[in-house]
Formats: sequence, structure tokens, C-alpha cells
Amino acid sequence: MVLPHSTLFSTSQPAARPAMTCIAKKCGIRFQPPSVILIYKEEDKTRRRIMPVRNFSQFSDCGIAAEQLKNNPRHKAYLEGVSLRQLKKLHSLLRGHLRGESLAESLEKIQQEETIDPEEDMNKLDDEELAKRKSIMDELFEKNRKKKDDPDFIYDIEVEFPQDEQLESCGWDVESCEEV
Repeated sequence: MVLPHSTLFSTSQPAARPAMTCIAKKCGIRFQPPSVILIYKEEDKTRRRIMPVRNFSQFSDCGIAAEQLKNNPRHKAYLEGVSLRQLKKLHSLLRGHLRGESLAESLEKIQQEETIDPEEDMNKLDDEELAKRKSIMDELFEKNRKKKDDPDFIYDIEVEFPQDEQLESCGWDVESCEEV
């Protein structure tokens, strides 16, 4: 389902509601008027909930705005199954739109923020940036992790690594090798 001036992201996490159970299916953003749109399933019906984003400007903090929306008593039960990270991404798209960026530019900027460079020295990062990188790595690990319920799960995999090349020795372990 594509809405005019909106972007939808799929989610499969269930959302709980006090009286009835609803399952979040898609969550997206509409630029005009600024709103978060949630497509969810309640009992046997598919419903759409439009949550306006108020007091948000091109200078707003996306993390704080996402937390406020998620903790809003009117929307809290519906947004249980939507991660705070996803709401933050949607707010980043909205902020990019308010700054005059195209959707492609905003998506590229978000992708760059969420991509970890394996060559980057994380010892030089401040605590906030390091926590952000660790959170991205944890999410990626959980996404790629094989669980017992997965159809291609194999218990106790043994892998033999080829040793075609000569092993390199490091300067720090030379003494320990000589002692053995």
C-alpha cells in the first residue's frame, strides 16, 4: 500500500493493546501533514492509524521525538511492536524533507549513519557514538543469527579452514612460542 507523500516500512513485531491484540504490519511516514502511519491487524481486520507529528521542525532531535511518540498514552499500545530505531528513522526522513532534501538523499544519509566501517578505529569514538555503533552491531547480529526454530538451523557445525598460506607470527607472541 503506497500513500501519497509517504514511505512505509514493513515490521513483523506484534503490538499489544489493553483490550484486544493488534499486530503491527507496516509503519511509515507521511510528509503532508507530518504523520506516522501504522498499518496493523486487529482480530481479522486490517486497520490504519494515523498519528500526527506535532511541534517537529528541521532542527528537532529525532530520538527525542520518536521516544515522545512511542510513549504517548494515545499511541503507546499500537506502537509496542514498532522499534524505537524504526521510529527514529521515520523522523529522520521527515526532518530531511523539512530541510528540503529528497527522499533518496535522506535515505542515503540514514544508510551512511547505520553502516559500520570495519576499518574504523572504535577506540577513538566518544561514548555516545560507540554506544550507537554497538547498538547497530547488536541489531545486525540478531538479524543474522540462526535460531533453533529456523528451517536451515544446523546444530554443531564443524568447519575445517584451509592452511595454504604460512601463518604470520606477531611480535607479542614470539616469547610465548619459544617457551613451549
